[in-house]
Amino acid sequence: CDRLHRALSDCHRRIAAGPSRDAACRFLNRSLAQCLVSEVCPTESNAVRSLCSSAGTAVKRRQCREAQISLSACLSRFQSE
Repeated sequence: CDRLHRALSDCHRRIAAGPSRDAACRFLNRSLAQCLVSEVCPTESNAVRSLCSSAGTAVKRRQCREAQISLSACLSRFQSE
């Protein structure tokens, strides 16, 4: 995630705040967020990626929702108050 963090920081330094920066740095921002979530909650993140990647049966949709709830619970343990 360090490389993505440096690249996002560079993007923010190069482009003035506003819609242009938001658009230009969007991919790096999303990639860094996904990387950090994967490092903090690897099992839950992987479950969401695999179960929620495509439409499916009612069972798969239920499993996707359960995986999302598990990921949310995992992430909430790492949030500062």
